[in-house]
Amino acid sequence: MAENTPQTEVLTEEIRALRTELARLNSHRFVRIHNNMARLLAFNFARGLAMGLGTVLGATVFLSVIVWSLSQIEFLPIIGDWAAQIAAEMRTNQE
Repeated sequence: MAENTPQTEVLTEEIRALRTELARLNSHRFVRIHNNMARLLAFNFARGLAMGLGTVLGATVFLSVIVWSLSQIEFLPIIGDWAAQIAAEMRTNQE
């Protein structure tokens, strides 16, 4: 029988701590999602929908601000008229 030396007790305690930590990591939400293929696909699908929606909404707001600011420019006749036409078109489509 092996004696319980201080070194083996330390190793036993370290292995016990590693097992506890591994159990905690395996119960983490990220690992649970990636362990199931259906859950992983659903998560990535929802993430893609949210990213696409955010991109479209962000681009819409950004372009609206740019077009509005360009329509306010009166000292550049070409850009000002073009932006005013776009703004008028947007107003008629809203009504």
